[in-house]
Amino acid sequence: MSRPKKLRKVCEKPIFERFGPSGECCIRDTILMTLEEYEVIRLIDHRNLDQIETSEKMGVARSTIQRIYKEAREKLADALVNGKNLKIQGGQYELCEKKKQMKDCPDCPAQIRRRRRNKKTNA
Repeated sequence: MSRPKKLRKVCEKPIFERFGPSGECCIRDTILMTLEEYEVIRLIDHRNLDQIETSEKMGVARSTIQRIYKEAREKLADALVNGKNLKIQGGQYELCEKKKQMKDCPDCPAQIRRRRRNKKTNA
């Protein structure tokens, strides 16, 4: 019997969960991306963290992040190159408990939005 997968920490669910080509001619297969795959892409490619920093934030080994990242990039490439729909859902994750963990996570989307609002009001 294999041991259960460790839950990966995810800051919050994405605002947009579906992406794809537009138009009726473009109704195609849908690729499913898990929330932890989305989170790895967000942290590495959007927030410019390395795999070690990402593994610390998500509470898993670097080798796990490397595998998730590879799978996520393959899915993104397939969707972009072949004009497929991409849907973000499911996975084995736990969401941050906002009030406790958000203070320690400057990369949390909610923290980023809060900083942007504060800059606008202070400007």
